[in-house]
Amino acid sequence: MKGLNYKQMNELVFIAEESEEGGFVAKAVNHSIFTEGNTIDELKANIIDAVKCHFDEKDLPKLIHLHLTREETFAL
Repeated sequence: MKGLNYKQMNELVFIAEESEEGGFVAKAVNHSIFTEGNTIDELKANIIDAVKCHFDEKDLPKLIHLHLTREETFAL
């Protein structure tokens, strides 16, 4: 694949954050993959399921990076 390096083809990055309703939501970077879970462990399992549904078996990434983000606002 022209323009993609080995790392890009074998690794997938998800950005996750706490949901206002509780639990966590995650979205893959550069792919239309979204999922959620009540706990981090459930979120990870749901990410794996979602990735397996999104890609053909021969195209599955080897690694998934999960970046947990948190936004806070506080006074000085």
